[in-house]
Amino acid sequence: MEKDQKFIEKAANIFIENGAKTVTMDDLAREFGVSKKTLYLIYKNKEELLEDVVLYLISKTLQTLKDLDERIDNAIIRMFSRDEEMERLSQTNNSILLRQLIKYYPDLFARHMLVFSEKFSQIMIHNIERGRAQGYYKTDFDEKMYAKLFFQLMMSYENSPYIHTSTMTKLEYHQEVLKFYMNAITTEKGRNFMAENELL
Repeated sequence: MEKDQKFIEKAANIFIENGAKTVTMDDLAREFGVSKKTLYLIYKNKEELLEDVVLYLISKTLQTLKDLDERIDNAIIRMFSRDEEMERLSQTNNSILLRQLIKYYPDLFARHMLVFSEKFSQIMIHNIERGRAQGYYKTDFDEKMYAKLFFQLMMSYENSPYIHTSTMTKLEYHQEVLKFYMNAITTEKGRNFMAENELL
């Protein structure tokens, strides 16, 4: 047994389904049909395995977003496609993993979220530049700051004391954030395009 893409992918699915804290090395050994001793030859502890799982999930998400960038030219359509894709990649079960990473592995979470936020922001900045060139986005705002603000808002559902997750689903929250963001950055041409295409 060795550390490879299929192994990481299967481990990621187990953590997504059950959470970072809940899953033990015993559980993983049983799932992979190996002894715990064999598993410890690959990873010295669960946190080391979680590092690889988080890196894999971040890489997968960023690659999906980049692929969409290449396929969709219209900046506004691209933003709404991004929202749908982010929801697909972060369904309800992912909330368990995310919440437990924040609570039980805060250093790991913070370290990787910092890297993820920077790369995600670059994708957002590219979208802003494209939208400006197409006449859909305003030019009187700092694209780097807005990209970071958008990321911060999107990530706030899991850990903000001001959001009542019992009364608003993650999908509803992300839709409101996207609506708020798009109304803030679009020109009249952009808002007309969204209205004509019933995007808001």
